[in-house]
Amino acid sequence: MIIKSVRFAAWVVAVVACAGSAFAQTPEEKLAGMNLTLPAPNRSIANYVSAVRTGNLIFLAGQLGRDGDGKVVVGKVGASLAEAQAVEAARGAALALISTLKAELGDLRRVKRIVRVGGFVNCTDDFTRQSSVINGCSDLLVAVFGDAGRHARVSLGSNALPLGAVVEVEMIAEVSN
Repeated sequence: MIIKSVRFAAWVVAVVACAGSAFAQTPEEKLAGMNLTLPAPNRSIANYVSAVRTGNLIFLAGQLGRDGDGKVVVGKVGASLAEAQAVEAARGAALALISTLKAELGDLRRVKRIVRVGGFVNCTDDFTRQSSVINGCSDLLVAVFGDAGRHARVSLGSNALPLGAVVEVEMIAEVSN
């Protein structure tokens, strides 16, 4: 029930945000309309970079789910965390991914399409709703980028993630020059 109401709320916010203006809103304006601010881009925690551009594609390294204070949400769905908490962590990972895109591009209007999202959920062996958890990320991407936010996706369960995080999400975006 909580998952459905979170998805419905994201949809209502996106529709109201779009209907409130006669002009198309930028992704930044949509974020502001949802009372969301982008966090500072996360620094890499190992020997890799946060983003690699090749041609018109940007490959974004995995982002861990973080709370409003920027702390990594740790735990295992089905044991120490509820599914709804993991959904919120996936939404936090989406904000981090969008922040990385903005740092790379300067202007989120240059995003032509979110091509693919890969989501990993730290969960117990019997938890099977990984797709519902990663919807926390996907729903926000669609709310911010509209149809350009619709993407191919994989959602996988994992026995552990870096720093004990509950979710990690990676993304590929197509951008204009």
